[in-house]
Amino acid sequence: MKQKTLKITDKKTIDKYLSYAQHELSAYNFANIFIWKKLYKISWAIIDENLCIFFRDKLGCFLYLPPLGKQRSNLAINEAFEEMDKINANREISRIENIEGNELEFFISMGFKSQEKPNEYVCNRKEIVELKGNKFKSKRASCNFFNKNYQHEIKFYQPGHKKHCLDLFGTWSAQRSLGEKDAVYNGMIEDSGKTFRQLLDNYGKLDILGNILVVEGKIKAFTFGYALNKDTFCILYEITDLRVKGAAQFIFREFCKSLKKYRFINIMDDSYLKNLKLVKESYHPEKIVPAYIVKKPIKHA
Repeated sequence: MKQKTLKITDKKTIDKYLSYAQHELSAYNFANIFIWKKLYKISWAIIDENLCIFFRDKLGCFLYLPPLGKQRSNLAINEAFEEMDKINANREISRIENIEGNELEFFISMGFKSQEKPNEYVCNRKEIVELKGNKFKSKRASCNFFNKNYQHEIKFYQPGHKKHCLDLFGTWSAQRSLGEKDAVYNGMIEDSGKTFRQLLDNYGKLDILGNILVVEGKIKAFTFGYALNKDTFCILYEITDLRVKGAAQFIFREFCKSLKKYRFINIMDDSYLKNLKLVKESYHPEKIVPAYIVKKPIKHA
């Protein structure tokens, strides 16, 4: 099997295969594949008219998405596992990530075992914009506090904002890590910084939209995302200076206001972090989108 190293110029090809079906999981977008290049060696191959995207690091190799094609291909799946098994000394590492709920039964019927990943949260955009009712009382209060107490301006992200956004990410990372002893959590923040830099380095080529929130002349919040399908926009990053009360709620609401063509806003998963789960649930998502991993059963002698 001949694999090609993923390059920014492969976007047109990858987008073609992604477009064969409408997806609800955030992983099904070129930007959300490409930004991982600083953490993984990413390559792709066409097997039996199906696109297979391989991620590899020091731990091993896996498929980031199931093979993508106009029709499912058992051959592509089997050959992809053969390729992974050549690389992975421990075949438990060989797996397919980001299986959508409507695809799970097919893989189970092929004899695969499955495990759940963190669910993704999908909100009604109109509800986020209007923040009506008692359930959004605290969100309204936060937005109103910010609007009343800070001189501010919302702007579209421009390349000239790059350094200031990276600086803010560093500030936010330090704020989040302060007193946090969980190595996994701190590792996630570090990895997020690497993927964010990859995004900004290639911003003009990834079909990403970004807004910045300027408070008293300084960038104090930003948000970036992409169209996931014709109905759904995905928020990939939202970072704020935690000292600015209400900035997070305000920029999220304002960004959603600008996304008038979309019905839903995917705010991604909670990474099994309790505090993040509470934040996402506080926006009363309309849909919870499940995600799965599948592996071949390991036969023990």
